Amino acid sequence: MYSISAAGVPYVLEPPSSGRPDAPLVVAWHLMDAPRTERAFAAALPLAGLDAWKLYPGLPLSGERFPGEEVFLAEMVAEPVLNGHGRINEEAVAELPGLLDEVRAAHGIADGPVAVVGGSAGAGVAGGVVVGKVLRARAAVLISPLLQLRPVVDLLARQFGMDYTWTPESEAVADRMDLVWRAPEFGATAVRCIVGGDDDLDAFLYPAGRLRDMLREQGVRADLRVVNDMGHALAEEPGLEPASPTDAAREVDAMTVEFLAQELELA
Repeated sequence: MYSISAAGVPYVLEPPSSGRPDAPLVVAWHLMDAPRTERAFAAALPLAGLDAWKLYPGLPLSGERFPGEEVFLAEMVAEPVLNGHGRINEEAVAELPGLLDEVRAAHGIADGPVAVVGGSAGAGVAGGVVVGKVLRARAAVLISPLLQLRPVVDLLARQFGMDYTWTPESEAVADRMDLVWRAPEFGATAVRCIVGGDDDLDAFLYPAGRLRDMLREQGVRADLRVVNDMGHALAEEPGLEPASPTDAAREVDAMTVEFLAQELELA
């Protein structure tokens, strides 16, 4: 396993067990909740048994690029959409092509089938990469997914006892990140959503169900799996360093591998 950086992005790379340069490539972005770094996410969701290149990029404003708790919280409180979720999502999508070019060249990764995976905010990035046509992904697994920003902001406002006033600028960000509304832009990419049974219904479970239904109406393979006794996170706090996967994370990993193996023709 490699843990370095390219194009200014820290990442973890796990080579395929077969050693094939043309093995499928899976790009997987972590949560802003635990596990909240690329190294912690690679440990929590190792995609065990999947013979593929596994690339775990670090999100902007996370891990090595975290600006410090005081600065981060001040910016998030001041403007959680433009300074927080919107910025993280936009920058992560934009920096992927440069990252992939450098990683492929450095490690001899040949062109082959590609899939994307993401947790929470990372799922929003994975979906954004697909609908933005940054990658031609055969499959996407979206875990505890941030599919619609507005109900997530409502949830955060309730949790922190604050009001959020939407502006034309933040409304535009919410429209861009609305993967349910943008369902037709997924094209032929197969999608599996995985949501914890204890997660928030309005912010996470209901949008996942709506995305599944809309994709199915378009003739795209899509499903939704609910993991009992799991909340939003995939690891114990603080979720910064690699740790043994929780029981729920192991279940999510198995569901992810099963779906990707079939879509990447590794089953």
